[in-house]
Amino acid sequence: MSDPIIHVFNQHAMATQFQARIAGEERNYAAQAAQAAFALADRLESHLSRFRANSDISQIAQLAPGEKLRVSEPVFACLEIAKTMELATRGAFSITAAALKTQSARPQWSLAKEQFSVRCDCGKLEFDLGAIGKGFALDRMAEVLREWDCPAFLLVAGGSSILAGEPPPGTAGWSCGLGDDNSPQRFWLKNGSLSGSGLAVKGRHIFDPRTGEPAAQKNRAWALCPTAAESDALSTAAMVLDEANVASVILSLNKSMIWLHDGREWKQFGNRKGLEDAHSSLNAAADNMGSGQLFPHKQIL
Repeated sequence: MSDPIIHVFNQHAMATQFQARIAGEERNYAAQAAQAAFALADRLESHLSRFRANSDISQIAQLAPGEKLRVSEPVFACLEIAKTMELATRGAFSITAAALKTQSARPQWSLAKEQFSVRCDCGKLEFDLGAIGKGFALDRMAEVLREWDCPAFLLVAGGSSILAGEPPPGTAGWSCGLGDDNSPQRFWLKNGSLSGSGLAVKGRHIFDPRTGEPAAQKNRAWALCPTAAESDALSTAAMVLDEANVASVILSLNKSMIWLHDGREWKQFGNRKGLEDAHSSLNAAADNMGSGQLFPHKQIL
């Protein structure tokens, strides 16, 4: 059987490179679908970027305690996910992680869904969606590709945020690695997301929201979740959590896994039915996640 034809498209957005790989479609049609997805990413950046003076995020930063602001639907949706992941990770992920560099205490905020509004409860809301925004954009781009009836796709942002749809025809999934394209840790991914965080590229740029100090727990962390926004947030949180808390947090998250690397070896954390050992090696076969599947296709350790 010949290899499936996969069309690859690239565009710069959100200060990084976005890529769409679309399989099983005629090239011109796939190109139109990809451009529609990229156009959405551009629109989302105008709402989510703290570097855009008129963005919702910049306007939120101007709120005084007790004031509130009605925001656009995508911004509200992204903030809802951010709030959910902050609670799920017990504060290890937060879009106000860097606030302690300029404020004596973490700012507090709340959402009112019926009004699509954000309220500043205290402090200055210096939101930074860098650890969740790209993943959120991939999730919304995936919706566009499905609307174009292009279900077999792989979306990548910056190499560290990966979202897979259906696999290319005749394959088990999309080949993805925990790292660069030459990584020996490779898996088949479909209908799920892998995200990675680490110190190699930007150094100690990840701050622990609970202390305001740079992360120093491990070199790299990868997370598998049903959505890219969730996996982005979870991999960031895993960088500041110790292993005991990683194991505890992952127990409360359905259909999710975490891999940590300390410079010597990988450790896997998960609590999925059918997985015999949550701390088993990366050679362990992954079970059906329902909304995301990941299967090893190369011996690793």
